[in-house]
Amino acid sequence: MTSVVAQAMEAAAPDRSAAVATRRFAGKRVAMVTFSPYPADPRPRRAIDALVSEGAHIDLICLESEGAPRRESLPGVDVYRVPLKHPRRGKFEYGWRYGYFILTAAVRFAFGALRRRYDLVYVHNMPDILVVSALGPKAFGAKVVLDLHDPMPELMMTIFGVGESSASVQLLKGIEKWSIGVADLAVTVNRACERIFALRSCGREKIAVVMNAPDGQIFPFRPPQARATGEESGRKPFVIMYHGSLVERNGLDVAVDALAQIRDLVPAAELRVFGPKTPFLERVMGTVKEKGLEDMVRYLGPRRLEDLVNEIADSDLGVIPNQRNAFTDINTPTRIFEYLALGKPVIAPSTPGIQDYFDERSLLFFEAGNPRNLAEQIAFAYSHPREILEVARRGQAVYEQHTWQVERETLLSRIAAVLHEQ
Repeated sequence: MTSVVAQAMEAAAPDRSAAVATRRFAGKRVAMVTFSPYPADPRPRRAIDALVSEGAHIDLICLESEGAPRRESLPGVDVYRVPLKHPRRGKFEYGWRYGYFILTAAVRFAFGALRRRYDLVYVHNMPDILVVSALGPKAFGAKVVLDLHDPMPELMMTIFGVGESSASVQLLKGIEKWSIGVADLAVTVNRACERIFALRSCGREKIAVVMNAPDGQIFPFRPPQARATGEESGRKPFVIMYHGSLVERNGLDVAVDALAQIRDLVPAAELRVFGPKTPFLERVMGTVKEKGLEDMVRYLGPRRLEDLVNEIADSDLGVIPNQRNAFTDINTPTRIFEYLALGKPVIAPSTPGIQDYFDERSLLFFEAGNPRNLAEQIAFAYSHPREILEVARRGQAVYEQHTWQVERETLLSRIAAVLHEQ
């Protein structure tokens, strides 16, 4: 009996080996670096999960996170966390911390390449210059992917209020071009960023667009549902939801000003705000008190992605109330897809980064930074439930073209092409 079992196991072994061999990156060794905590930052986490699922082993260098060990071995990933907080301070503080982090990553990857060569170095910006950490492994034959989450010149102009012709912005453009030149593949988040990088830093053929689509396991697809109206709704509030970074460019103050303008038209309106506290939030909540909107604006604190699903499900409308600036012009917020995945209509600014994918039939648009125009669209959404249901359905059709399954395959196929180049 034992010999029969043994023979059966031996016969099955080649099939298991063949299954392992079909994974695209079986046996590949990857160095990855991100100036953000792991696993909190969704884009690096999804890239890691995708590569590991295809057989790669990853040495990851990232920022420390509260409660996480300095070193950690996980299935397919060895994590080293650099003990350095990620601040939102001045240019010099950013520069010093970036420099320390880059040096740490460069030294660790260089020694790692001496012990056993890497096949790939995957660098997440910001900053672009973090690609310096790939130079050691690249000298030993590793391919380099630079994942450009954000274009740094536009972010510099927005955060620090400097002009495009300023020396700091011109320096960042030069660093961007050099960094992309070091890479074998540049990955970015949308068509607007692709146009920028192709215009000033490299040929379009070197760029892969991989959008920040929400994880379908966390944000399951749900068809839109008609909102109860009239007597059916009773005293139920009309819930408008904002979640994300509470910084000035994201326009929470625009949403509050819009709400003040419709308090009589939509007395049931309730804005629910989710995200970590910031000085900007404190200023906005001061305005809420001054305008007497305490019963219409509720700050409910930060939420894990998994918990946001229920909050979105309890809302009637998602809002992206951005100010207009160099960064929001090119941004395609992931929050749009998170609302649409769960069947909720969305109001968003009519900026190029969004209009590359959506039209007025699939989103409700307002002029970025214009609270009066935003107020008009909120009032329309409240008073036209049937029309807004169709808008949500058409928005979902756009989302289905850019699910993470679709974007993941784009990422993996482009990396495979780079690794197989001779």
